[in-house]
Amino acid sequence: MNKKKTKIFAPKLFSSFKNYNGKKLVSDIVAGVIVAIIALPLSIALAIASGAEPVQGLYTAIFAGFVISFFGGSRVNISGPTAAFATIVAGLIATEGFDGLIIATILAGIILIIFGLLRVGSLIRFIPTTITVGFTAGIAVTIVIGQLKDFFGMSYGGASPVEAIEKLEALFGNLGSFNPVGFLVGAISLALLFILPKIKFLKKVPASLIVVVLGSLAVAIFKLNALTIGDLYEINAGLPKVRVPEISLDRIISLLPNAFTIAILAAIESLLSCVVSDKMIDDTHNSNTELIAQGLGNIASGIFGGIPATGAIARTSANVKNGGRTPISGMVHAITLLLVLLFMMPLAKFIPMPVIAAVLLMVAYNMCEYKHFIKIVKNEKMTDVIVLLLTFVLTIVFDLVVAIAVGLAVAFVFYLFRKPKTKNTTVG
Repeated sequence: MNKKKTKIFAPKLFSSFKNYNGKKLVSDIVAGVIVAIIALPLSIALAIASGAEPVQGLYTAIFAGFVISFFGGSRVNISGPTAAFATIVAGLIATEGFDGLIIATILAGIILIIFGLLRVGSLIRFIPTTITVGFTAGIAVTIVIGQLKDFFGMSYGGASPVEAIEKLEALFGNLGSFNPVGFLVGAISLALLFILPKIKFLKKVPASLIVVVLGSLAVAIFKLNALTIGDLYEINAGLPKVRVPEISLDRIISLLPNAFTIAILAAIESLLSCVVSDKMIDDTHNSNTELIAQGLGNIASGIFGGIPATGAIARTSANVKNGGRTPISGMVHAITLLLVLLFMMPLAKFIPMPVIAAVLLMVAYNMCEYKHFIKIVKNEKMTDVIVLLLTFVLTIVFDLVVAIAVGLAVAFVFYLFRKPKTKNTTVG
Protein backbone atom coordinates (compact mmCIF):
# COMPACT_ATOMS: atom_id res chain seq x y z
CA MET A 1 0.00 0.00 0.00
CA ASN A 2 1.51 3.33 -1.08
CA LYS A 3 0.90 5.92 1.63
CA LYS A 4 1.64 9.53 0.86
CA LYS A 5 3.44 11.22 3.72
CA THR A 6 2.00 14.59 4.76
CA LYS A 7 4.38 17.50 4.27
CA ILE A 8 5.66 19.11 7.45
CA PHE A 9 5.20 22.62 6.09
CA ALA A 10 2.44 23.20 3.54
CA PRO A 11 0.55 26.49 4.18
CA LYS A 12 -3.12 26.25 3.24
CA LEU A 13 -3.08 29.74 1.70
CA PHE A 14 -1.39 28.56 -1.48
CA SER A 15 -3.58 25.48 -2.02
CA SER A 16 -6.66 27.65 -1.34
CA PHE A 17 -6.11 29.60 -4.56
CA LYS A 18 -7.21 26.60 -6.61
CA ASN A 19 -10.62 27.49 -8.08
CA TYR A 20 -10.57 30.78 -6.16
CA ASN A 21 -12.84 33.49 -7.57
CA GLY A 22 -14.36 36.89 -6.89
CA LYS A 23 -17.34 35.47 -5.03
CA LYS A 24 -15.09 33.62 -2.57
CA LEU A 25 -12.95 36.75 -2.14
CA VAL A 26 -16.02 38.83 -1.20
CA SER A 27 -17.11 36.15 1.30
CA ASP A 28 -13.63 36.09 2.85
CA ILE A 29 -13.51 39.89 3.10
CA VAL A 30 -16.96 40.10 4.74
CA ALA A 31 -16.07 37.33 7.21
CA GLY A 32 -12.71 38.94 7.99
CA VAL A 33 -14.28 42.32 8.77
CA ILE A 34 -16.95 40.74 11.00
CA VAL A 35 -14.34 38.72 12.91
CA ALA A 36 -12.27 41.90 13.37
CA ILE A 37 -15.32 43.60 14.92
CA ILE A 38 -15.64 40.66 17.32
CA ALA A 39 -11.90 40.61 18.04
CA LEU A 40 -11.58 44.35 18.75
CA PRO A 41 -13.14 44.55 22.25
CA LEU A 42 -11.85 41.07 23.14
CA SER A 43 -8.25 41.91 22.20
CA ILE A 44 -8.31 45.05 24.35
CA ALA A 45 -10.00 43.26 27.27
CA LEU A 46 -7.66 40.24 27.17
CA ALA A 47 -4.59 42.49 27.11
CA ILE A 48 -5.84 44.29 30.23
CA ALA A 49 -6.60 40.94 31.92
CA SER A 50 -3.03 39.91 31.14
CA GLY A 51 -1.57 42.95 32.88
CA ALA A 52 -0.50 44.46 29.53
CA GLU A 53 -1.40 47.74 27.84
CA PRO A 54 -4.73 47.65 25.93
CA VAL A 55 -3.01 48.31 22.61
CA GLN A 56 -0.83 45.21 23.02
CA GLY A 57 -3.89 43.03 22.47
CA LEU A 58 -4.36 44.66 19.08
CA TYR A 59 -0.66 44.25 18.23
CA THR A 60 -1.10 40.54 18.89
CA ALA A 61 -4.25 40.13 16.80
CA ILE A 62 -2.72 42.14 13.94
CA PHE A 63 0.80 40.78 13.63
CA ALA A 64 0.39 37.24 14.97
CA GLY A 65 -3.06 36.96 13.34
CA PHE A 66 -1.76 37.91 9.89
CA VAL A 67 1.38 35.76 10.00
CA ILE A 68 -0.45 32.68 11.30
CA SER A 69 -3.18 32.96 8.66
CA PHE A 70 -0.55 33.41 5.92
CA PHE A 71 1.55 30.40 6.93
CA GLY A 72 -1.06 28.29 8.77
CA GLY A 73 -2.14 24.71 8.28
CA SER A 74 -5.85 25.53 8.53
CA ARG A 75 -8.00 27.35 5.98
CA VAL A 76 -10.08 29.23 8.54
CA ASN A 77 -8.28 29.34 11.91
CA ILE A 78 -8.26 32.84 13.46
CA SER A 79 -5.47 33.56 15.93
CA GLY A 80 -4.86 36.28 18.48
CA PRO A 81 -4.79 36.84 22.24
CA THR A 82 -6.90 34.38 24.24
CA ALA A 83 -7.92 33.98 27.87
CA ALA A 84 -5.72 30.90 28.28
CA PHE A 85 -2.63 33.11 28.55
CA ALA A 86 -4.01 35.77 30.90
CA THR A 87 -2.64 34.43 34.19
CA ILE A 88 0.77 33.36 32.94
CA VAL A 89 1.30 36.65 31.06
CA ALA A 90 0.22 38.70 34.09
CA GLY A 91 2.69 36.78 36.25
CA LEU A 92 5.47 37.20 33.70
CA ILE A 93 4.97 40.96 33.43
CA ALA A 94 4.86 41.32 37.22
CA THR A 95 8.07 39.36 37.82
CA GLU A 96 10.10 39.82 34.62
CA GLY A 97 8.70 43.02 33.12
CA PHE A 98 7.75 43.55 29.47
CA ASP A 99 11.24 42.55 28.34
CA GLY A 100 10.81 39.18 30.02
CA LEU A 101 7.44 38.75 28.30
CA ILE A 102 8.97 39.55 24.90
CA ILE A 103 11.76 37.00 25.39
CA ALA A 104 9.37 34.31 26.65
CA THR A 105 6.95 34.91 23.74
CA ILE A 106 9.73 34.67 21.14
CA LEU A 107 11.17 31.57 22.86
CA ALA A 108 7.70 30.01 22.81
CA GLY A 109 7.53 30.76 19.10
CA ILE A 110 10.86 28.99 18.51
CA ILE A 111 9.68 26.01 20.57
CA LEU A 112 6.47 25.81 18.51
CA ILE A 113 8.48 25.79 15.27
CA ILE A 114 10.61 22.95 16.66
CA PHE A 115 7.42 21.10 17.66
CA GLY A 116 6.19 21.39 14.09
CA LEU A 117 9.49 20.29 12.52
CA LEU A 118 9.59 17.26 14.86
CA ARG A 119 5.97 16.39 13.92
CA VAL A 120 4.77 16.85 17.49
CA GLY A 121 1.38 18.01 16.16
CA SER A 122 0.03 14.47 16.05
CA LEU A 123 1.14 13.84 19.66
CA ILE A 124 -0.69 16.78 21.26
CA ARG A 125 -3.92 14.78 21.26
CA PHE A 126 -2.42 12.37 23.80
CA ILE A 127 -2.44 15.02 26.55
CA PRO A 128 -5.21 13.83 28.91
CA THR A 129 -8.54 15.61 28.62
CA THR A 130 -8.65 15.80 32.41
CA ILE A 131 -5.62 18.11 32.35
CA THR A 132 -6.91 20.40 29.59
CA VAL A 133 -10.37 20.67 31.17
CA GLY A 134 -8.78 21.18 34.61
CA PHE A 135 -6.50 24.05 33.67
CA THR A 136 -9.11 25.63 31.38
CA ALA A 137 -11.63 25.75 34.24
CA GLY A 138 -8.86 27.00 36.55
CA ILE A 139 -7.99 29.81 34.14
CA ALA A 140 -11.67 30.78 33.97
CA VAL A 141 -11.81 31.06 37.78
CA THR A 142 -8.63 33.17 37.90
CA ILE A 143 -10.07 35.51 35.26
CA VAL A 144 -13.26 35.91 37.33
CA ILE A 145 -11.22 36.67 40.47
CA GLY A 146 -9.07 39.13 38.54
CA GLN A 147 -12.09 41.07 37.23
CA LEU A 148 -14.08 41.41 40.47
CA LYS A 149 -12.25 44.62 41.42
CA ASP A 150 -13.22 46.46 38.23
CA PHE A 151 -16.68 44.87 38.10
CA PHE A 152 -17.49 46.26 41.55
CA GLY A 153 -15.77 49.58 40.76
CA MET A 154 -13.23 49.01 43.54
CA SER A 155 -9.54 49.83 43.97
CA TYR A 156 -6.75 48.00 45.76
CA GLY A 157 -5.26 51.16 47.24
CA GLY A 158 -2.11 51.16 45.14
CA ALA A 159 -1.37 47.44 45.54
CA SER A 160 -1.06 45.30 42.41
CA PRO A 161 -1.45 41.66 43.46
CA VAL A 162 -0.72 39.02 40.82
CA GLU A 163 -1.78 35.68 42.29
CA ALA A 164 -5.47 34.81 42.52
CA ILE A 165 -5.38 34.27 46.29
CA GLU A 166 -3.62 37.63 46.79
CA LYS A 167 -6.28 39.32 44.66
CA LEU A 168 -9.04 37.81 46.81
CA GLU A 169 -7.29 39.02 49.98
CA ALA A 170 -6.90 42.52 48.50
CA LEU A 171 -10.55 42.49 47.42
CA PHE A 172 -11.84 41.69 50.91
CA GLY A 173 -9.36 44.15 52.42
CA ASN A 174 -10.71 47.03 50.31
CA LEU A 175 -14.48 46.50 50.47
CA GLY A 176 -14.85 50.13 51.51
CA SER A 177 -13.86 51.24 48.01
CA PHE A 178 -16.98 49.63 46.48
CA ASN A 179 -18.51 51.93 43.85
CA PRO A 180 -22.25 51.27 43.37
CA VAL A 181 -22.36 53.25 40.11
CA GLY A 182 -19.44 51.30 38.65
CA PHE A 183 -21.06 48.05 39.77
CA LEU A 184 -24.36 49.04 38.14
CA VAL A 185 -22.56 49.72 34.83
CA GLY A 186 -20.84 46.32 35.06
CA ALA A 187 -23.98 44.43 36.09
CA ILE A 188 -26.09 45.89 33.27
CA SER A 189 -23.31 45.15 30.78
CA LEU A 190 -23.08 41.54 31.93
CA ALA A 191 -26.86 41.10 31.75
CA LEU A 192 -26.84 42.49 28.19
CA LEU A 193 -24.09 40.09 27.18
CA PHE A 194 -26.43 37.21 28.07
CA ILE A 195 -29.58 38.80 26.63
CA LEU A 196 -28.43 40.35 23.32
CA PRO A 197 -27.41 37.11 21.54
CA LYS A 198 -30.97 35.83 22.08
CA ILE A 199 -32.52 38.77 20.22
CA LYS A 200 -33.07 37.61 16.65
CA PHE A 201 -32.22 40.77 14.69
CA LEU A 202 -29.07 41.38 16.79
CA LYS A 203 -27.58 37.90 16.43
CA LYS A 204 -25.21 38.99 13.66
CA VAL A 205 -23.80 41.88 15.72
CA PRO A 206 -21.22 40.96 18.40
CA ALA A 207 -22.80 41.48 21.81
CA SER A 208 -19.47 42.60 23.27
CA LEU A 209 -19.21 45.45 20.74
CA ILE A 210 -22.77 46.64 21.46
CA VAL A 211 -22.11 46.60 25.20
CA VAL A 212 -18.79 48.44 24.84
CA VAL A 213 -20.40 51.17 22.69
CA LEU A 214 -23.49 51.55 24.91
CA GLY A 215 -21.46 51.48 28.12
CA SER A 216 -19.01 54.08 26.83
CA LEU A 217 -21.81 56.39 25.66
CA ALA A 218 -23.72 56.06 28.93
CA VAL A 219 -20.69 56.88 31.10
CA ALA A 220 -19.62 59.80 28.85
CA ILE A 221 -23.07 61.37 28.33
CA PHE A 222 -24.36 61.04 31.90
CA LYS A 223 -20.90 61.61 33.44
CA LEU A 224 -21.21 58.48 35.55
CA ASN A 225 -18.67 57.82 38.28
CA ALA A 226 -16.91 54.87 36.66
CA LEU A 227 -13.26 54.50 35.76
CA THR A 228 -12.45 54.23 32.06
CA ILE A 229 -9.45 52.79 30.20
CA GLY A 230 -8.25 56.37 29.64
CA ASP A 231 -8.12 56.95 33.42
CA LEU A 232 -5.65 54.09 33.83
CA TYR A 233 -3.77 53.78 30.53
CA GLU A 234 -2.25 56.06 27.93
CA ILE A 235 -3.85 55.24 24.57
CA ASN A 236 -1.89 55.99 21.41
CA ALA A 237 -2.64 55.27 17.77
CA GLY A 238 0.02 54.24 15.28
CA LEU A 239 2.34 51.36 14.57
CA PRO A 240 4.38 49.85 17.40
CA LYS A 241 8.12 50.28 17.63
CA VAL A 242 10.30 47.19 17.55
CA ARG A 243 11.59 46.65 21.08
CA VAL A 244 14.87 44.80 21.58
CA PRO A 245 15.17 43.46 25.15
CA GLU A 246 18.41 42.75 26.97
CA ILE A 247 19.13 39.07 26.48
CA SER A 248 21.46 36.84 28.47
CA LEU A 249 21.85 33.08 28.73
CA ASP A 250 20.80 33.11 32.39
CA ARG A 251 17.63 35.01 31.57
CA ILE A 252 16.76 32.67 28.70
CA ILE A 253 17.20 29.65 30.98
CA SER A 254 15.06 31.21 33.72
CA LEU A 255 12.27 32.00 31.22
CA LEU A 256 12.25 28.58 29.52
CA PRO A 257 9.62 27.00 31.83
CA ASN A 258 7.19 29.83 31.07
CA ALA A 259 8.05 29.67 27.36
CA PHE A 260 7.34 25.91 27.29
CA THR A 261 4.00 26.47 29.03
CA ILE A 262 3.04 29.16 26.51
CA ALA A 263 4.10 26.88 23.63
CA ILE A 264 2.14 23.89 24.94
CA LEU A 265 -0.96 26.00 25.56
CA ALA A 266 -0.69 27.57 22.11
CA ALA A 267 -0.31 24.15 20.52
CA ILE A 268 -3.27 22.62 22.36
CA GLU A 269 -5.65 25.55 21.79
CA SER A 270 -4.68 26.04 18.15
CA LEU A 271 -5.01 22.41 17.18
CA LEU A 272 -8.28 22.08 19.08
CA SER A 273 -9.56 25.10 17.16
CA CYS A 274 -8.42 23.48 13.91
CA VAL A 275 -10.25 20.24 14.75
CA VAL A 276 -13.46 22.15 15.47
CA SER A 277 -13.23 24.15 12.22
CA ASP A 278 -12.39 21.04 10.16
CA LYS A 279 -15.79 19.61 11.04
CA MET A 280 -17.49 22.87 10.11
CA ILE A 281 -15.98 23.13 6.60
CA ASP A 282 -15.31 19.42 5.90
CA ASP A 283 -11.55 19.88 5.61
CA THR A 284 -8.40 18.45 7.22
CA HIS A 285 -5.79 20.77 8.72
CA ASN A 286 -2.04 20.13 8.69
CA SER A 287 -1.16 20.12 12.40
CA ASN A 288 2.60 20.49 11.98
CA THR A 289 2.25 23.37 9.52
CA GLU A 290 -0.11 25.02 12.01
CA LEU A 291 2.44 24.66 14.82
CA ILE A 292 5.17 26.23 12.69
CA ALA A 293 2.82 29.08 11.77
CA GLN A 294 1.89 29.59 15.43
CA GLY A 295 5.61 29.76 16.18
CA LEU A 296 6.23 32.37 13.48
CA GLY A 297 3.19 34.34 14.67
CA ASN A 298 4.35 34.41 18.28
CA ILE A 299 7.81 35.54 17.22
CA ALA A 300 6.19 38.37 15.22
CA SER A 301 3.97 39.26 18.19
CA GLY A 302 6.97 39.40 20.52
CA ILE A 303 9.02 41.55 18.13
CA PHE A 304 6.19 44.09 17.73
CA GLY A 305 5.31 44.31 21.43
CA GLY A 306 2.35 41.94 21.54
CA ILE A 307 1.50 39.12 23.93
CA PRO A 308 1.30 35.35 23.21
CA ALA A 309 -1.17 34.28 20.53
CA THR A 310 -3.01 31.10 19.67
CA GLY A 311 -5.99 29.88 17.67
CA ALA A 312 -9.26 31.23 19.08
CA ILE A 313 -12.16 28.79 18.78
CA ALA A 314 -14.94 31.38 19.12
CA ARG A 315 -13.44 33.74 16.54
CA THR A 316 -12.68 30.82 14.20
CA SER A 317 -16.29 29.61 14.45
CA ALA A 318 -17.55 33.13 13.74
CA ASN A 319 -15.27 33.26 10.70
CA VAL A 320 -16.75 30.05 9.27
CA LYS A 321 -20.36 31.01 10.08
CA ASN A 322 -19.94 34.33 8.27
CA GLY A 323 -18.54 32.79 5.07
CA GLY A 324 -14.78 32.63 5.61
CA ARG A 325 -13.30 29.70 3.70
CA THR A 326 -9.63 30.54 3.10
CA PRO A 327 -6.77 32.16 5.05
CA ILE A 328 -7.60 35.42 3.25
CA SER A 329 -10.37 36.04 5.81
CA GLY A 330 -7.86 35.78 8.68
CA MET A 331 -5.53 38.20 6.90
CA VAL A 332 -8.42 40.64 6.28
CA HIS A 333 -9.28 40.40 10.00
CA ALA A 334 -5.73 41.50 10.85
CA ILE A 335 -5.69 44.32 8.27
CA THR A 336 -9.05 45.64 9.53
CA LEU A 337 -7.69 45.78 13.09
CA LEU A 338 -4.60 47.55 11.77
CA LEU A 339 -6.83 50.29 10.31
CA VAL A 340 -8.62 50.57 13.67
CA LEU A 341 -5.24 50.87 15.40
CA LEU A 342 -4.10 53.63 13.03
CA PHE A 343 -7.27 55.73 12.95
CA MET A 344 -9.65 54.88 15.80
CA MET A 345 -7.60 53.58 18.74
CA PRO A 346 -7.82 56.81 20.85
CA LEU A 347 -11.58 56.19 21.22
CA ALA A 348 -10.73 53.18 23.41
CA LYS A 349 -9.98 55.56 26.29
CA PHE A 350 -13.75 56.06 26.77
CA ILE A 351 -14.46 52.37 27.46
CA PRO A 352 -15.43 51.91 31.15
CA MET A 353 -13.46 49.36 33.16
CA PRO A 354 -16.65 47.72 34.57
CA VAL A 355 -17.70 47.02 30.95
CA ILE A 356 -14.31 45.45 30.21
CA ALA A 357 -14.74 43.36 33.38
CA ALA A 358 -18.19 42.22 32.21
CA VAL A 359 -16.80 41.19 28.80
CA LEU A 360 -14.08 39.16 30.51
CA LEU A 361 -16.53 37.54 32.92
CA MET A 362 -18.49 36.41 29.86
CA VAL A 363 -15.27 35.07 28.32
CA ALA A 364 -14.61 33.11 31.52
CA TYR A 365 -18.15 31.72 31.51
CA ASN A 366 -17.87 30.60 27.89
CA MET A 367 -14.48 28.94 28.34
CA CYS A 368 -14.97 27.22 31.72
CA GLU A 369 -16.49 24.00 30.30
CA TYR A 370 -18.38 23.46 33.53
CA LYS A 371 -20.63 20.80 31.97
CA HIS A 372 -17.61 18.80 30.83
CA PHE A 373 -16.01 19.31 34.27
CA ILE A 374 -19.09 18.00 36.11
CA LYS A 375 -19.44 15.08 33.69
CA ILE A 376 -15.86 13.93 34.41
CA VAL A 377 -16.40 14.21 38.18
CA LYS A 378 -19.63 12.18 37.97
CA ASN A 379 -18.72 9.54 35.43
CA GLU A 380 -14.97 8.98 35.17
CA LYS A 381 -12.54 6.88 37.24
CA MET A 382 -11.30 8.26 40.54
CA THR A 383 -7.78 8.63 39.13
CA ASP A 384 -9.11 10.87 36.34
CA VAL A 385 -11.08 12.95 38.84
CA ILE A 386 -7.94 13.39 40.99
CA VAL A 387 -5.91 14.63 38.00
CA LEU A 388 -8.75 16.99 37.00
CA LEU A 389 -9.18 18.51 40.47
CA LEU A 390 -5.43 18.69 41.10
CA THR A 391 -4.80 20.56 37.85
CA PHE A 392 -7.79 22.82 38.52
CA VAL A 393 -6.75 23.77 42.07
CA LEU A 394 -3.04 24.20 41.24
CA THR A 395 -3.91 26.53 38.35
CA ILE A 396 -5.80 28.79 40.75
CA VAL A 397 -3.50 28.58 43.78
CA PHE A 398 -0.13 28.54 41.97
CA ASP A 399 0.14 28.87 38.19
CA LEU A 400 -0.11 26.97 34.92
CA VAL A 401 3.53 25.88 34.93
CA VAL A 402 3.05 24.03 38.23
CA ALA A 403 -0.46 22.79 37.32
CA ILE A 404 0.50 21.27 33.96
CA ALA A 405 3.77 19.77 35.23
CA VAL A 406 2.17 18.16 38.29
CA GLY A 407 -0.95 17.11 36.35
CA LEU A 408 1.12 15.34 33.68
CA ALA A 409 3.35 13.70 36.30
CA VAL A 410 0.40 12.38 38.34
CA ALA A 411 -1.44 11.22 35.20
CA PHE A 412 1.71 9.36 34.08
CA VAL A 413 2.08 7.66 37.49
CA PHE A 414 -1.57 6.56 37.40
CA TYR A 415 -1.02 5.28 33.86
CA LEU A 416 1.98 3.17 34.97
CA PHE A 417 0.07 1.61 37.84
CA ARG A 418 -3.24 1.16 36.07
CA LYS A 419 -4.87 -2.27 36.13
CA PRO A 420 -4.38 -4.20 32.87
CA LYS A 421 -7.48 -4.41 30.66
CA THR A 422 -9.29 -7.72 30.58
CA LYS A 423 -11.19 -9.11 27.66
CA ASN A 424 -14.70 -7.73 27.09
CA THR A 425 -14.03 -4.84 29.49
CA THR A 426 -15.49 -1.51 28.53
CA VAL A 427 -13.35 1.53 29.24
CA GLY A 428 -15.46 4.29 30.81
